[in-house]
Amino acid sequence: MTRVVLVTGVSRHLGSRMAQILSHDPSIDRVVGVDIVPPREDIGGAEFVRADIRNPIIGKVIAAAGVDTVVHMGVLSTPVQAGGRVSMKEINVIGTMQLLAACQKADGISRLIVKSTSSVYGAGPKDPAMFTEDTEPRSQPRSGWAKDSVEVESYVRGFARRRPDVAVTTFRFANFVGPKVDTPMAAYFGLPIVPTVLGHDARLQFVHEDDGLEAIRLAAAGNHPGTYNVAGDGILMLSQALRLAGKATLPVPTPAVGLVGGWFRRAGLADFSPEQIRFLTYGRGLDTTRLRDRFGFVPSYSTRDAFVEFVHERGLDSALPKHRAESIERGLAHALGSSTLSEARLAARLRKEASGRA
Repeated sequence: MTRVVLVTGVSRHLGSRMAQILSHDPSIDRVVGVDIVPPREDIGGAEFVRADIRNPIIGKVIAAAGVDTVVHMGVLSTPVQAGGRVSMKEINVIGTMQLLAACQKADGISRLIVKSTSSVYGAGPKDPAMFTEDTEPRSQPRSGWAKDSVEVESYVRGFARRRPDVAVTTFRFANFVGPKVDTPMAAYFGLPIVPTVLGHDARLQFVHEDDGLEAIRLAAAGNHPGTYNVAGDGILMLSQALRLAGKATLPVPTPAVGLVGGWFRRAGLADFSPEQIRFLTYGRGLDTTRLRDRFGFVPSYSTRDAFVEFVHERGLDSALPKHRAESIERGLAHALGSSTLSEARLAARLRKEASGRA
């Protein structure tokens, strides 16, 4: 039997790597990568097809290639990647609906793997210490990527009910880290000075991109229906992660967090959506027992090891000289207490300090 895998979202780093990895898997005969723009990275022996999953034409691509496995990695995490929040929602939600509609009509589909996020659990002060896959969120996401992912998962569950013959695997990943992966958290830790929420120390978990992609590869090559949390062992407190990264911090009082986050977001330096701010306030813990016991996969990197390697690969451990960090701290502290410092001046200062790191 010929194995043909379709991968969405191959114009971005993780999608490109996934297509490349699957193209080298001897159990898979053909890999087709789709996106609206060509991939910027090597996709190995995979074929690229320019197609928009929001368009019903994706059904023709699936039929023409004889696809039996779909790996959906086309959900975007920030509006910057999509050119705005409206486009982001269209790609994430409408695109998924069209893709699932195409899969519904394709009799040859036997596997669907969806890259989702642990953000579907939300983040709040009454959360359990660890979320299992069956835990109902106590702080339902209300905006952005997290809300889109909740909708995406609901459509995927509907598809699974309509097509019980298809092995549907949904991965709820902790924050990805790696040398090139582009996520809101990667941008956050790349800031020249990092704002934190005064009086809070969020619980963090990470998954190294190699581990995350290996879990997806195993699902595409095998038969592992179900929903699985994916994260490296252990927890890092935000304060510990910032120390490992050698970062200077600026604790911000809770009433001013939205204001400061808005400055960073509009300056294009980091995504401080309301959901991201809640996560940086409370954090989140994932129980990965099901991943180990039912799926049979144990990540190679712990949360700490994955983050330490990320810090080293990105050069984040080259801390700002003390006098530069203090200079930014004074500027931001002044901005919090004054309405005279414009966003443009603040952004210019941050960019100057970031480019002048020693």
